[in-house]
Order: sequence, then structure tokens, then C-alpha cells
Amino acid sequence: MYGLIAVAGARALDRSEGPERAAFARGYALNLALNAGWTALFFGARKPGAALAEIAALNASNLVLLRRAARTDRPAGAALAPYVAWTLFATALNGAIVGLNRGR
Repeated sequence: MYGLIAVAGARALDRSEGPERAAFARGYALNLALNAGWTALFFGARKPGAALAEIAALNASNLVLLRRAARTDRPAGAALAPYVAWTLFATALNGAIVGLNRGR
């Protein structure tokens, strides 16, 4: 999955320029930071509630990134699609864990 994220980022950056490229680069960096942040919150800090809020922001970032990548390069957008799907699934799992651990 991370290989696809890297390929998508490289393709989108290589095929864009100027303000569009800068916007994609900022969004890509933010997305990677949010991705790492979820892992740190969920697994490192063991705070599934905080991780659920964070992954909601990651999902929004994913959709923006996917749209920007696809607009620049269709294969880059296609490469990001499994990541977007996986993150939505991870959100459902994270939400279920929060629900199962209410009151603890």
C-alpha cells in the first residue's frame, strides 16, 4: 500500500507544476503526517477515541489527495484508491473498537 502511495505521489508531482504542484506537495505531506499520527495515537498512545477523530481528518485528506492526483494523472489517482478504501475500513474498525470499549 505504501508503495502505491509513493508511486501516486511521484507521478502526480512529476506531472504537475507551479501552484498545482505546490498544493499537491503540501496535501501529500499533510496526508503522510496524518497517516503517521493515527498510528501513533492508536497503537503508541493507545487512545482509540483520539485516533478516531484523527482518522476522520485523514479520510478528508485522502479524498482531497485522490481528487488532486486523479486530476493531474489518472493512474496516480487509481493508485491511491486502495489506500482510500483501506483507510475507510480502518475507520470502521477504529469506531467499533471505541464502541466496544465505552466506559473503560
